[in-house]
Amino acid sequence: MIGDILTGIPLGFFLSFLIGPVFFVLLETSAVKGFRAAIIFDLGVVLADIFFIAVAYFSSYRLIQTIKNDPAIFIFGGILMLTYGLVSFIRLRKIALVNDDEEVIVGLIKKNYFSLFVKGFLLNFINVGVLLFWFLILITIGPKLQLETSRMITFFSSVIGTYLVVDAGKILLAKQLRHKLTPTNILKVKKLISLLLIVFGLAIMLQGWYPSDQKMVKKALEKIE
Repeated sequence: MIGDILTGIPLGFFLSFLIGPVFFVLLETSAVKGFRAAIIFDLGVVLADIFFIAVAYFSSYRLIQTIKNDPAIFIFGGILMLTYGLVSFIRLRKIALVNDDEEVIVGLIKKNYFSLFVKGFLLNFINVGVLLFWFLILITIGPKLQLETSRMITFFSSVIGTYLVVDAGKILLAKQLRHKLTPTNILKVKKLISLLLIVFGLAIMLQGWYPSDQKMVKKALEKIE
């Protein structure tokens, strides 16, 4: 059991520092809305990860192969993320910093924990590459754990737990920047995040058009055929 926990810790660290849309939105949420809001957002992300792990564990490899071979799924997910980023950017451009800076701040940092949770879940969920990632982890680590359910739960719990702990540290560090966030800076940060979401959306779409990981996934699938 201890060995399974120790095996999962490095992967948890690795996941926490993967550069992607979740990484940047998490830091932005912490800096603008605070620790609690960022944790709620992160829990939504983790729920999507748990969902994908369950799908990878209980589904057959044929389902994963179908997803991998269907570029439309990547393109659709990329379009969703790109659209979200584009709409957010356009909406932010319409915000005018007029007379009352305090009013602008209140509007920008308004917290809705449920929507933050859903945002975290959906932002991770629409990235189909996350499912393929967990599937590859499962078929790589699974045989070493004899595919025992208890050991698999221990391993993935260690991964997710480490991920959350490291993310909490990142959130606390990002929160230190909060005192520097004037209304103008908040708008700039949010616009930057929106642009990054557009870029990541395009990148996900390109995975559908140019599936560079296809050979790697195919080899992984052959292991369990």
